[in-house]
Amino acid sequence: MGVEKCVFKKILIANRGEIALRIIRACRELGIETVAIHSDADARSLHVQHADETICVGPAPSAQSYLNVPSILSACEISDAEAIHPGYGFLAESPEFVDICLSSGIKFIGPNPENIRLMGNKAAARKTMEMAGVPIIPGSGGVVDSEQEARKVAREIGFPVIVKASSGGGGKGMRVVHSEASLPHLYSMARSEAAAAFNDASVYMERYIEMPKHIEVQILADEHGHVVHFGERDCSIQRRHQKLIEESPSISLDAETRIKLGETAVNAARAVGYTSAGTVEFILDPEGRFYFMEMNTRIQVEHPVTEMVSGIDLIKEQIRIAAGEPLPMVQEEIRSFGHSIECRINAEDPETFTPSPGLIETFIPPGGPNVRVDTAAYSGYRVTPYYDSLVAKVIVRGRDRAEAIAVMERALEEFVIEGIKTTIPFHKKVLRTPEFLSGNVYTTFLEKVQLG
Repeated sequence: MGVEKCVFKKILIANRGEIALRIIRACRELGIETVAIHSDADARSLHVQHADETICVGPAPSAQSYLNVPSILSACEISDAEAIHPGYGFLAESPEFVDICLSSGIKFIGPNPENIRLMGNKAAARKTMEMAGVPIIPGSGGVVDSEQEARKVAREIGFPVIVKASSGGGGKGMRVVHSEASLPHLYSMARSEAAAAFNDASVYMERYIEMPKHIEVQILADEHGHVVHFGERDCSIQRRHQKLIEESPSISLDAETRIKLGETAVNAARAVGYTSAGTVEFILDPEGRFYFMEMNTRIQVEHPVTEMVSGIDLIKEQIRIAAGEPLPMVQEEIRSFGHSIECRINAEDPETFTPSPGLIETFIPPGGPNVRVDTAAYSGYRVTPYYDSLVAKVIVRGRDRAEAIAVMERALEEFVIEGIKTTIPFHKKVLRTPEFLSGNVYTTFLEKVQLG
């Protein structure tokens, strides 16, 4: 069988589920052997079945398995793996883990620990971007240490404001404040939640933009100073700051703004000496102005949307970069073809979004032209309550947005999952709303629009 060549001979995948399987497939095409780690609960997972070697690293709870650094490093040593791919989540954005890998002579397939530390601290990242000339939302300029300072900042930038945790993400440690009277309570709540979630109570403040769009730009940066971008993704359909539907390109950008946004993302990556795959995230206000929000120092859940329109395998390029290879393309060679949409199918009640773990009795994914399904599920697979509820990602492509929507509607109609509840009915409803069809959506869309 013909394969591409890469300097790595064996890679350990420090993750599970669909992203672990996605990495295994890229490695196989590159001629690289794979080691899958797994918990007791994931012994029958597809990523375990498809890897060249498998090692159990602990019981079901992630703290005892997928976050068990000594066990993961032991698995690396036992298997003679040269590198670790973290996927997303778990240890993907842990600078301490990267430090340990480097000190152990193991290549971490991702950015260096300094990049992760800087961009992981939202207040520091914001300051760095401001110094690099990247547009930022008016705000505190750093950590807000007291209620008195919070009141002063809010008066200066004007209500509404948003209080955000300096560390972490996923919507935790965030509170929108509409009046000075509610500021003390919400400021305190944000700090408490940040401390509980990230062991860091520090917060910063920004002006809150009403009805914003969430636009992000995919970048790749090699170890030789070359940085390119692959256009933008619109991730505005969210629930409690969790993305549910993503698409590329965004129909909210004109040609001039699109070019400027891509250039800004590249400049942001260069400003911190970034390497590997990353995503620079922006807020787009109703007037079409964009502002830096944060940078994710890992591969994103929604990376297939970009792969569908660019034809570039981002995981392969991420591995090549870690192997010291230069990027094989320059910006002028990167093109976008058609329109792509991704729906995240979760094991959740489509009305209440409460988790729905259990045995999948029937699993029949959709197929046909321009349909891709990234999943580790199958008929007879048991969705456990220990990890996130993502069951599958349905990614489609059309010649334009209208065709992409039609393909997605067809794919969701074909998708059969029995035995558990999923969010497939929810996605069908969203796709049929006049607001989605016209592109008139924003991050608080689901809070304000009644789905039929």
